[in-house]
Amino acid sequence: MPKLSDILTPAENLRVTRVTGPALNRMLEMGITPGTAIDFIRQAPLGFPIEIKVRGFLVALRKSEADHIEVDHHG
Repeated sequence: MPKLSDILTPAENLRVTRVTGPALNRMLEMGITPGTAIDFIRQAPLGFPIEIKVRGFLVALRKSEADHIEVDHHG
């Protein structure tokens, strides 16, 4: 499965398949859970942070956080 940090094209519709790592509780508190649909909105000029839309909210993630979120393309 690709990681969120591997996705380079904004506007891709994605679904979270797995969340791991030291920031697991933080991701779960933000609603980034397996099965959740997310939209890749944009990335900073140097690549990170990235901005995603999850459950109607915009969230910025560092590369170290995005490395622990596995995603799959959907819809």
